[in-house]
Amino acid sequence: MKKKILSLIGVFGLLIFMSCNNSTNEKMKLDPDLLPVSWSKNANIYEVNIRQYTEEGTFNAFAKELPRLKKMGVDILWIMPIHPIGEKNRKGSLGSYYSIKDYKAVNPEFGDFQDFKNLVDKAHQQGMHVIIDWVANHTAWDHHWMKSNPEYYELNEQGEMFAPYDWSDVVSLEYNNKEMRAEMIDALKYWVREADIDGYRCDVASEVPTDFWNEVRTELDKIKPVFMLAESEESDLLEYAFDMNYGWEFHHLMNSIAKGEKGKKELLEYIDKEKENTPQRAYKMYFITNHDENSWNGTIEERLGSAQDALAVLTFTLGDMPLIYSGQESSNAKRLDFFEKDLIDWGSYPKSRLYKNLISIKHDNPALWNGEFGGEFKHIDTKNKNVFCFTREKDGREVLVIINLSTRTFENEDLGVDFSKYGVLLTNKVRENNDANLLSLKPWGYTILAR
Repeated sequence: MKKKILSLIGVFGLLIFMSCNNSTNEKMKLDPDLLPVSWSKNANIYEVNIRQYTEEGTFNAFAKELPRLKKMGVDILWIMPIHPIGEKNRKGSLGSYYSIKDYKAVNPEFGDFQDFKNLVDKAHQQGMHVIIDWVANHTAWDHHWMKSNPEYYELNEQGEMFAPYDWSDVVSLEYNNKEMRAEMIDALKYWVREADIDGYRCDVASEVPTDFWNEVRTELDKIKPVFMLAESEESDLLEYAFDMNYGWEFHHLMNSIAKGEKGKKELLEYIDKEKENTPQRAYKMYFITNHDENSWNGTIEERLGSAQDALAVLTFTLGDMPLIYSGQESSNAKRLDFFEKDLIDWGSYPKSRLYKNLISIKHDNPALWNGEFGGEFKHIDTKNKNVFCFTREKDGREVLVIINLSTRTFENEDLGVDFSKYGVLLTNKVRENNDANLLSLKPWGYTILAR
């Protein structure tokens, strides 16, 4: 009898715990204080590759580009790692940005601390925000911790320090070491406090314990409210520490759509799944390229071909934050060398107008704002397996997006949707008349309508 009573007490206690835990989780999802910073609500993000951006490859040279980016509408600058690069086991002549030799110093290739601080200040003057890349999972083999604090590093079964994966130019850190954690947090606080940056993009964030990132977020927000991007698709990182993670699966899906291997069915399945998996407070980052994709998997033209503009429109309208990578506005046609100097081919910025228009539409229409700040996605069945159509509505503003996911041309009668109450915001339709009723979608055509 005593065992049965104890068992019942245990079950009752477990139910109370689960109830409290569910309440806590619900509060975490709904508490407005946990929403991303307000300046991110209708923002886009622009990844800056300092080395390849200008002939000089410096902070000062890039700073001259800020007015152009401001005119295009860029909101958040994500600057790839700014720290000194390790020399031991270096790849190529210049090495990887992600092989960090000193967390509190600036890569002399780019300039000095004051040059970086000036860049941040100038970006703020333009109304932009700045986040920098942070590599917390590993350091270069010649980071000073290797000599001063070897206990900061993880050991394999043979008791040796090791490189994660095939990244031979770096060595793994030991996150069971509290002193190392404290040093890392101190370095993260340094750049927010001393350089006034606005947050971080955290490399391979899921390789680092979530409880560490939770502590980081608490400490950084004591200095100023920050914006945190995780290179990860793990949803637990979004519960508190991070505001946004990567839409990697979405990116790979777009590559498959461009090849004709997948289409609307798989796109809708992805959207339904992510609605369940992504916490209400957070965003996904959508992109058609970034530094990894460009260097290792191919240019936009190689991967997406004539589908690229239609899929770029999708990243700006689907519901979360779109990324533009350095050179994307110029149709950069080459894979940039990762370990050497390899200047972006800028040309005449042929895609700049497209991105300026997409950014303007996103800024101005609450229905297209990010995450919970924007309108809910509602699929419109066009009775056509190749045409993807949806609406988003917020504060009495509705946007309707139509994208042709194929190489065929479709007329209004092929779609079965009444567009008569909408005006055209942006289109590459065949006919120039601004009448939505005359809609004709060419291969990979797109139209954004509003009312």
